Amino acid sequence: MHLKYESTLREPLVDGVKDYHQVTEDIISPIEAKPGKLWYIGLFISIALLLFGVFSVFWEVYFGTGVWNLNKTIGWGWDITNFVWWVGIGHAGTLISAILLLFRQGWRTGVNRAAEAMTIFAVMCAGQFPIWHMGRVWMAFFVLPYPNTRGPLWVNFNSPLLWDVFAISTYFTVSLLFWYSGLLPDFATVRDRAKTKLRKMLYGVASFGWTGSTKHWQRHESLSLVLAGLSTPLVLSVHTIVSFDFATSVIPGWHTTIFPPYFVAGAIFSGFAMVQTLLIITRKILGLEDYITLGHIEAMNKVIVLTGSIVGVAYLTELFMAWYSGVQYEFDTFYKFRAAGPLGWSYWIMMTCNVISPQVFWFRKMRRNIMVTFIMSIIVNIGMWFERFVIICTSLYRDYLPSSWSYYRPSWPEVGFYLGTFGLFFTCYFLFAKYFPVIAVAEIKSILKTSGKNFKDKMDVYEEQSVEKFAHDNTAHH
Repeated sequence: MHLKYESTLREPLVDGVKDYHQVTEDIISPIEAKPGKLWYIGLFISIALLLFGVFSVFWEVYFGTGVWNLNKTIGWGWDITNFVWWVGIGHAGTLISAILLLFRQGWRTGVNRAAEAMTIFAVMCAGQFPIWHMGRVWMAFFVLPYPNTRGPLWVNFNSPLLWDVFAISTYFTVSLLFWYSGLLPDFATVRDRAKTKLRKMLYGVASFGWTGSTKHWQRHESLSLVLAGLSTPLVLSVHTIVSFDFATSVIPGWHTTIFPPYFVAGAIFSGFAMVQTLLIITRKILGLEDYITLGHIEAMNKVIVLTGSIVGVAYLTELFMAWYSGVQYEFDTFYKFRAAGPLGWSYWIMMTCNVISPQVFWFRKMRRNIMVTFIMSIIVNIGMWFERFVIICTSLYRDYLPSSWSYYRPSWPEVGFYLGTFGLFFTCYFLFAKYFPVIAVAEIKSILKTSGKNFKDKMDVYEEQSVEKFAHDNTAHH
């Protein structure tokens, strides 16, 4: 029997004594049981937030965008900040799924399903902001690149906002395919275990008649690799295109060439932080500590400290270029109005949360501490929200003409809309955690024999015996 060899120095990715049946039981049984009180409380709060968001959006559409505190100087406020923030959060899912699959990283198996679901829900939240920002939302179909069948009206292909539409819709489609194709074998497992006819039928339809034959697995693996190949460039392109919204303008503080790589690093940074937030809660509530181990959490914290350091270098580069360029307006934007000035507090919150605080993860003890990780994951996302706010608002609130200088604070419909997207995100996530396997059962089984704790322990014993036998044979020979 051929066992794929993995170093026993690596910690196991599945803790506890598990066999294939036990894995299925642990991950599928929360779906079959009645949800607990905590789940209902969470869902109720999420739906309440979602309804408040719907009301805020209705208010904005009915009375017009004048109810938002946008003015002549600050045409982009809270709304576009939240759009970029949500797109960033959606980044980790595709990275975990695609790039780590191509690099054959075993630790992705415990976290990829929840991360992909998070991507889809985050992109759903992000996509709404530019649409409602139009004001005349019934004109939304104009963003789609129709051929010239509408007479003199042409889509402006020079506008980065149009490319946002392309990028986000492609990203959403590929992420959805990736997530759903991975769910097929698990849906079939739930279907085969179903007690009621309705469940059997619904999960049967969802699993597309999956039987688990060799042909099915072969096609499934080919599809996963093709989708991984497609979505790897998307990880880089989506946030690059979002950064072009700013980088292609001529406003001091925006028109910099560093934006694309720095936005991508920031997006992965905030995305991984959000995965940590969700997974730490999920593993606790559903009792999945054996599958989302400290090893997984540590691996993600390593990515967070790497991308956080890249973002820190980008901030310092911006400050250096503003000084070195000798352009007075650039210098003023960064040193007088960002780091100082009425909105200076937001800049220092961003610096503290994104650059200084993640440095605690250089220490192994901190990387493996659940409480520290959970608090840090929230701090990082607060910092990344402020990064977008700083880029958008502190570049705009001071104009060339002092007569048009202004200060920005959001109105209640803006805050309500933002809270509403949280409601949408968590409503989707709670329903996902109840009706779908949060961890990819089939993928955990694929690494169980090489990375499961009990199998590694057996391997250790086997290795020791082999070494002893070798030593014994040698002495006997001599």
